[in-house]
Amino acid sequence: MDNHQKGLLLTALGVLIISPDALLLRLVNVPPEQLVLWRGLLNMLGFWLIVVARHRRHWPQAFRVCGLTGVGCALLFTLGTFGFVLGNHFTKAGNVLVILACSPLIAALLSRVFLHERLPLRTWVAIIACLLGIGLIVLDDAGSGSLTGSLLALLAALGLAGNLTLARSKPGVDMSPMLALSGLFTALLTFAWSGQIILPEGASLGWLVLLCLVLLPAGFTLIQRGPLYLPSAEVNLLILLETVFGTLLVWLFLSERPSNLGLVGGAIVLLAMIIKAVLERRPLAVNPVRA
Repeated sequence: MDNHQKGLLLTALGVLIISPDALLLRLVNVPPEQLVLWRGLLNMLGFWLIVVARHRRHWPQAFRVCGLTGVGCALLFTLGTFGFVLGNHFTKAGNVLVILACSPLIAALLSRVFLHERLPLRTWVAIIACLLGIGLIVLDDAGSGSLTGSLLALLAALGLAGNLTLARSKPGVDMSPMLALSGLFTALLTFAWSGQIILPEGASLGWLVLLCLVLLPAGFTLIQRGPLYLPSAEVNLLILLETVFGTLLVWLFLSERPSNLGLVGGAIVLLAMIIKAVLERRPLAVNPVRA
């Protein structure tokens, strides 16, 4: 398996793991600031446990090698977390998803300006097709919303694209351990804002633990490794599949059927990704990964 195929596999597997995010969030009954706080605390623990399991007694070195670039990745991931969770609170989910779908374009522009990476035409075509598909998915949910919610969604898109682009700037270094630091940043900032910690009750606590201690750390660890092998725009493009899979899971378990436009939009996204994968004839030139 070449580096490009490895990057596609890692990122796609990570996206599949985090796909229940929207479904499980529907089942957690806590105030939004407490949701962000517990998401940060449990993410910190979950990501740290993964680092220890991977590196054993050398786990501190996995953090040190990331340097200041890793701290930047952690801060940007934190911004993305705040933007996504609070954006859904202040405006319609459709507005958030439409703005978040711009993250591959943002990543492509950032990579072009700062990393001087050029994307093949097929990637640009796939980005445009996915933007169209995501737009159809949320068309009948999109409304005027609020300026605050839209700005938070834009913050999420910038954080997502910026984090993966910055990770790409340090070739061969795995930045996924720094997601544990991001969890700490998220928890501390939220506690400074809310001033209290409220323990979720009953089933909400169970769903929160499953999502934030298990699924999100496992999935985002794989996704964060994507820039070792792929341009950040391609990693962001694959993340858009979460919208499709997440919508299908909500439909399957909560009987919230998407509109006909939504089904067409999901089919466009999946078809664009399948065609792009078929057209990939050779691996992109990437820097070797350091053991």
